[in-house]
Amino acid sequence: MVARQPLSEERIVAAAVRVADAGGYAAISMRNVGKALGVEAMSLYHHVANKDALLDALADWVFAQIELPDPEMGWREGMRLRATSARDVLVGHPWALTLIDSRTNPGAALLRHHDAVIGCMRRGGFPIDLAAQAFSVIDAYVYGFALTERNLPFDPSSSDQAVGFAADMMPALTEYPYLVEFVQYLTGSGVYSFSDQFGEGLDIILDELGRRLEEPGSASCSRSG
Repeated sequence: MVARQPLSEERIVAAAVRVADAGGYAAISMRNVGKALGVEAMSLYHHVANKDALLDALADWVFAQIELPDPEMGWREGMRLRATSARDVLVGHPWALTLIDSRTNPGAALLRHHDAVIGCMRRGGFPIDLAAQAFSVIDAYVYGFALTERNLPFDPSSSDQAVGFAADMMPALTEYPYLVEFVQYLTGSGVYSFSDQFGEGLDIILDELGRRLEEPGSASCSRSG
């Protein structure tokens, strides 16, 4: 008989991830997590205080999955790495956006994440006000893009599905010529994929941040990027 592996907060959080991946944010409960581990829900309370504590730990797990800039990286490379990784994590775990928006108790991984992002920009010469603006706009872009990917009525990485969806829409768009032009431009080549637009949009943001960083009066100590 194989001995049952003892419970721990780490195992409980891992089980909560499995539950959320299978059933979404609404499926996360002490009962469901206990069931995934083959134990009664009451057993979990020896390791996590309550459901709120579990959700806090799960949110911290999300931030721990995001790759952070190496201290030697230039700011642009570091911001691209972190933004791309964050988008991958949020798309891979669609419940994560709802979860992290609901939590108010930052854990160690979240604090480490924020410190690393700010540190990358500060080492790259960003004055603190521009670093704050950059953090906000990059997060808004990453979270917004991931949210759109999650809610599209077709697979955002599939050009065939995107083109097919656009073709189905066209008869209803005859009174909207600019929208028709826009849809035809996006899908006319037959290779449009919404997911592929992420990098280009991110470049627009990073280009503008770089321009602002180089403006006269920007307090830059090192403009490596």
